[in-house]
Amino acid sequence: MDDIFIVGIGMTPFRRQADRSVKDLVASVVEEALKDADTDATAVDTVAFANTMQGALEGQHAVAGQMALRGLGFGGKPVLNVENACASGSSALHVAVNQLRAGVGDVALAVGVERMSHDKAGATEWFKGAWDVYESDRNVESLLRIGSGVPTPSDVEEPDPGRKSQFMDVYAALMKHHMATYGVTERQLAAVASKDHWHSTMNPLAQYQRAFTVEEVLAAPMISWPITLPMCSPHTDGAAAAIVCTRAGLARLGRSRAVRVAASVVGTGVPRDSADLDQHVARLAALRAYEIAGVGPEAMDLAEVHDATSFGEILQVENLGLVERGDGGPASERGETTLGGRLPVNTSGGLVSKGHPIAATGLGQIHEMVTQLRGEAGARQVPGDPTWAVSQNGGGFTDIEDAVEVVTVLTRDR
Repeated sequence: MDDIFIVGIGMTPFRRQADRSVKDLVASVVEEALKDADTDATAVDTVAFANTMQGALEGQHAVAGQMALRGLGFGGKPVLNVENACASGSSALHVAVNQLRAGVGDVALAVGVERMSHDKAGATEWFKGAWDVYESDRNVESLLRIGSGVPTPSDVEEPDPGRKSQFMDVYAALMKHHMATYGVTERQLAAVASKDHWHSTMNPLAQYQRAFTVEEVLAAPMISWPITLPMCSPHTDGAAAAIVCTRAGLARLGRSRAVRVAASVVGTGVPRDSADLDQHVARLAALRAYEIAGVGPEAMDLAEVHDATSFGEILQVENLGLVERGDGGPASERGETTLGGRLPVNTSGGLVSKGHPIAATGLGQIHEMVTQLRGEAGARQVPGDPTWAVSQNGGGFTDIEDAVEVVTVLTRDR
């Protein structure tokens, strides 16, 4: 494939910003990405714009990207709107990359934005459309059945059913399956959350910047056993963007801080038995991404994975082949995925602490990986001159797994 490079990145803080509009968030992050690439809007040939909720929450349907970018110098340029659940941001990068490979131009902008915190009830309602609305009851039944073999302990006080989230119940069921199959423990799950909250204390763009001990995570309010509050990603607002270019574009923009997109793969699931995790949609997407990149998981120096709950990190580091199946929890407890460990995961703080503004999340992961590969992450910098990074960004549910996965592999040519 033709080489594609990331030459500019931008990201707002991920946190509640009710006083900022979608347009305002987009304007600031696009300006930052263009400045980082040392260029302006006139150099951009095509745009991929990701958003999922503005239509539902504000009534801005159909042409959200065109409206958000209006007045920013992109008039007359093609703008493609991308909606792919929680994987929308990385899907926008995928679209931008492949637009360039198709010959549309030499420079593209990928941007993702979400404004959720001003209407938490509406945002929560949106999630009910992130699976097959024609078979909602069957979806829930299939997913919850996965964890049915591990009952909630009798001494655990669960929240009132009317206050519980079906999505958190689903993640709890998936964790229970891992507990039954591989012996993963509550303490290992808490170790993942504790580690990511500590990472976020070094990320000024993260929503939460408070460290939690494992004991504090375990003692926190129960959401859906074994998941407690610090193990869950929050509603938040934010935007992130990337400027990508071909090798010809790179000759114009400069290559000193460029990061190459070694692979960008979008996958959807195949019918499988719940126990056959080697056919998990994220696993299949990862294998394809490594094949395209020409390297295996052993080459990775860091990873950003989709931890809508901390169990997501356990599952996805296994799907990415970064640890053996069943070792996601123990590896975290051993410190292997902590900054300074064998392979740091979610140095940004992950979704549980950095925040999860749905359509901006995937590009937020890209922002962290580019920052790390450039050696510009400050106190949270991965040591040893990292060269390879991988991200996994999932969205929605279908039957027993995520409806969509995007796996991206980046490298800093040394």
